[in-house]
Amino acid sequence: MGMTATRIREGLDAIAAQEPGIARALEVAGYPEPRIRETGYRTLLRTIVGQQVSVAAASSVWNKLEALLGEDMPPEDLLARNFDELRACGLSRQKQGYARSLCELVHAGELELDNLPADDEAAIAELVRIKGIGRWSAEIYLLFAEGRADIWPAGDLAVQAGLAKILELAERPSEKDARLMAQGWSPHRGPVALLTWHVYNNPAL
Repeated sequence: MGMTATRIREGLDAIAAQEPGIARALEVAGYPEPRIRETGYRTLLRTIVGQQVSVAAASSVWNKLEALLGEDMPPEDLLARNFDELRACGLSRQKQGYARSLCELVHAGELELDNLPADDEAAIAELVRIKGIGRWSAEIYLLFAEGRADIWPAGDLAVQAGLAKILELAERPSEKDARLMAQGWSPHRGPVALLTWHVYNNPAL
């Protein structure tokens, strides 16, 4: 599972054949590297832990949670811990609520992360049932953990900024405009999203 380098290259080559801006970006910046994360509840829990804090702070909280719950972090074990125990790991009251929402859905069998709907929008609808997981987080999970090739996180500011560079736009497009611009790139929008991140900080473009 996951979007391999071959799948990324094939998808981008297909779009480059119809979109000169993509072809130019590939020529200047090259192909993006795969970004693969493990599927399952731990990746979503890590997403919650990392919201609105630095990478270093998120790693610190995660390490403390691993020390408390073990590397596998079974959902039922997190649910069994009280507020103060989780607070000592660095989880705020709000994030504890999000983490418990995720754990309750998984533990009760109401959210089957190994059996999400094949339809991307249906899968996003399942994931956003988790408190604290919005559309962007759901799209990132489906793109990186499940390797779904047509996910397009148009609400991501770096995707919008990278798209502006690739298409030589005067300004960063809105989420709505970014979705409209990418409609013709289906079913390869995932590789294009990776390219937008890849070129975002590339001074040559």
